[in-house]
Amino acid sequence: MRAVIQQSFGGPEVLETVETERPTPLGGEVLVRVRASSVNPVDVAVRSGVYPLLGEPPYGVGWDISGVVEEAAPGARFKPGDEVFGMPFFPRAATAYADYVAVPSRQVARKPAAVDHVHAASVPLAGLTAWQGLVDAARLGEGQRVLIHRAAGGVGHFAVQIAKARGAHVTALASAAKHEFVRGLGADEVIDYRTTDYAEAVKDLDVVFDSSSDGMRALSVLRPGGTLVSIMEHGNQELAAAVEKAGRRFAGVSVEPDYASLEAIAQLIDAGRIQPHVSATFDLTEAAKAHELVASGRTQGKVVLTVS
Repeated sequence: MRAVIQQSFGGPEVLETVETERPTPLGGEVLVRVRASSVNPVDVAVRSGVYPLLGEPPYGVGWDISGVVEEAAPGARFKPGDEVFGMPFFPRAATAYADYVAVPSRQVARKPAAVDHVHAASVPLAGLTAWQGLVDAARLGEGQRVLIHRAAGGVGHFAVQIAKARGAHVTALASAAKHEFVRGLGADEVIDYRTTDYAEAVKDLDVVFDSSSDGMRALSVLRPGGTLVSIMEHGNQELAAAVEKAGRRFAGVSVEPDYASLEAIAQLIDAGRIQPHVSATFDLTEAAKAHELVASGRTQGKVVLTVS
């Protein structure tokens, strides 16, 4: 089978499409014939060495998958022919940019029927990050007020829709060119972070979903007892202490595989309450071009690799 690997840290040129052995599923695992795999900023960070995995390269690249079960080992939750999607093994290498991936069956869920594999593959890592931050960590609920950074991005565009599905009032930060897109996701207010200081524009929020390492400034817009969810500074103990000292709550989130939350997201997709947005697709062999686009920061929603 084909798989994309990196032999070293560096720019997109270090990504290579190679021929390798098809994996064999172990007990409780399924072998998934991958139809699509999405590209996330963390993939770019791993490739460049900013966020290295355990040990030195070579690494298999990517985590998000959507595809069809080819084989099911004893004890697996699915059978051959089932369509599934997920984010297996994160943060350990999963080699998801590939024709086949063997994954624990409890780390994938049944693909939402309302979308194709390209759009389903765009969901897991970004969608789970938003869900685990807003639902699991912040316990966002009806009538609460939330601020979402980078609302037009991969994680952000899911965060806006999940927050609205939870009945929250959403203030979104995005550049002016992306305001129409973000309003279309359901945001109640949109602020151009390039021209407006959000710390002066909003106050007394219940939750801030911070994906831009802006935790200290975000702290100033939270009400007493409000929650700062940080996905970029989840291990920042100094920030956590400052938040707690100010009488707010800190929730550092590092996404992890979670089939139950994926099932909940899939239900919202099938109900039409979440619509994954894919801004560009590339063939598996064009992974380097996809990385260049994601690294540019100019995309809305997600970038996806198709596996023919």
